[in-house]
Amino acid sequence: MKLYYSPGACSLSPHIVALEAGIQLQLEKVDGKAKRTESGADFWLINPKGYVPVLELDSGEVLTEGPAIVQYLADQNPASGLAPANGTLPRYHLQEMLGYINSEIHKSYSPLFKPETPAATRTERKEYLKRRYQFIENVLAKQPFLLGDKFTAADAYLFTVTNWAKHVELDLSGFPALLAFQKRVGERPAVREALLAEAPVKKAHA
Repeated sequence: MKLYYSPGACSLSPHIVALEAGIQLQLEKVDGKAKRTESGADFWLINPKGYVPVLELDSGEVLTEGPAIVQYLADQNPASGLAPANGTLPRYHLQEMLGYINSEIHKSYSPLFKPETPAATRTERKEYLKRRYQFIENVLAKQPFLLGDKFTAADAYLFTVTNWAKHVELDLSGFPALLAFQKRVGERPAVREALLAEAPVKKAHA
């Protein structure tokens, strides 16, 4: 399988999940502005949506959207515990958390990466993010990971998007449990390996 990624982007999340699951992916870097892959391919032809991540299966079929990709990868190795079994209530709780991170946190960062975004909008988005992070803080104050005591695909996603805070000058000092989570996840061998493989990261991309 091949993962199309951009350094610092949300594609880091499936990269982490694959390594946690013991899956070795072929990596191909994408220039998000030029929409060309490292091998020179037109990225629009690979993903008409125009953004990473994209997982190309061995069959040649492609899968897009991070929350879908991380679940697919986790299901390739159920014993990893990265995603509870399909059809169980814990699996729906995983999807619930992935949906929350996707809609309430991930996309709220997007305007903060655009230089043309007005100052008032930046302020509003940062305050919105802090309100949404308060829910996460309350969860992590009670347990080490989003779904309990075990690292899952949702944790990889939260770690990835929260890493963007420093790039957009979002102050998270009021969220000690979240910061402890970031440190804890950042020390995992698979996470360090993914970050190293994508280095150097000069700029994050929402």
